[in-house]
Amino acid sequence: MAKDLFHQAVKTALIKDGWNITNDPLTIRIDRIRLEIDLAAEKVFAAEKEGIKIAVEVKGFLNPSVINDFHAALGQFLNYRLALQMTDPDRIIYLAVPTDIFNVFFQERFIQAAIDQYELKIIVYDPKSEEILQWKN
Repeated sequence: MAKDLFHQAVKTALIKDGWNITNDPLTIRIDRIRLEIDLAAEKVFAAEKEGIKIAVEVKGFLNPSVINDFHAALGQFLNYRLALQMTDPDRIIYLAVPTDIFNVFFQERFIQAAIDQYELKIIVYDPKSEEILQWKN
């Protein structure tokens, strides 16, 4: 139930931010491998006439071990990024993280090093106000 709340909060936040949700979920098939990324969205910037496509994996970090949640999220992020490189290379993958987890756990030196090492792109969201607070590229 909580996962659905986080998923809907991020979806609503993206729509508020001007994104068009194109897939919920985004399914990728590579041979017999089937992956599902939580959301796919597109935004067109009129000034550039160029579409930007993203995929978003939503995480709530609800388990007692936040580091285990991070391990799982990182593994999914890396696998999804590889799958998108193979099937939809113009689409950028983001990991959506709630603001409370980002402001504490994601500031740890080890987590910061992992973000840099693996080039994680992060959306920081507020699940209560259903708003995107930061884009970390």
